[in-house]
Amino acid sequence: MRAASFDSVAERCRDRHTAGMTAHPLDNPFFSALESLHAGIALRAGEVLRYPMDVAPFLGIPHPGVDLADPLADLVPQGDSVLLLGIAPTAVPHGWALERFADLAQMQCDRELPLIDGPGIVELGDAHRADVLALTALVYPHYFRPRTMDLGRYFGIYVEGRLAAMIGERLGAPGFREMSAICTHPDFLGCGHARRLTAYLTNRTLQEGKRPFLHVAYANDRARGLYERMGYRLRRDIGFFALRRA
Repeated sequence: MRAASFDSVAERCRDRHTAGMTAHPLDNPFFSALESLHAGIALRAGEVLRYPMDVAPFLGIPHPGVDLADPLADLVPQGDSVLLLGIAPTAVPHGWALERFADLAQMQCDRELPLIDGPGIVELGDAHRADVLALTALVYPHYFRPRTMDLGRYFGIYVEGRLAAMIGERLGAPGFREMSAICTHPDFLGCGHARRLTAYLTNRTLQEGKRPFLHVAYANDRARGLYERMGYRLRRDIGFFALRRA
């Protein structure tokens, strides 16, 4: 298991695109991010890439027919499992099980959004890490790890010394950046903090020449409705999977 070099993964990406093996980069968002934006931290085994365990539980595969036997043995330690988004393998090795969850809504925005008034927005860094981990453990517990903040910029709103809401950047590919970890402490729901943060980072992303996108569960009617009212539009339904030891 080794970190992939940016030059080598970029060359492979260009080769696959030239050969017609890839579609839109957001159709395979984990792999797209791992071979481009996050190539410097990606762990590789054969054609398969993953984030370090303490960053995110995400695995990326280049195509459904990839042979996973050796890569899973190298990349997924005992007691760990991984998630896949967009593309799942057609076959899994003996001793592994593929679980499919409900599809997610992949949404994107192509215009700047109104920024409502509210408390100041601060960029979150190491000094705020304990607050971020406490909030995500409470309301966003499944995907946020101790080093998830290394994936991009994070922003928050503090109210009376407490982190009331936050947003961050997670996945990405050339020309695209994901809005993620959009969450509000239960004590501050209904105050508009998530709307303010989402508009703020969406607008910054567009001003930087990238298209913002996000993923949301269809079961999360409140969040999905908020994004739709703000101006995000469905790009596609996208499959969501887990690979676990059987």
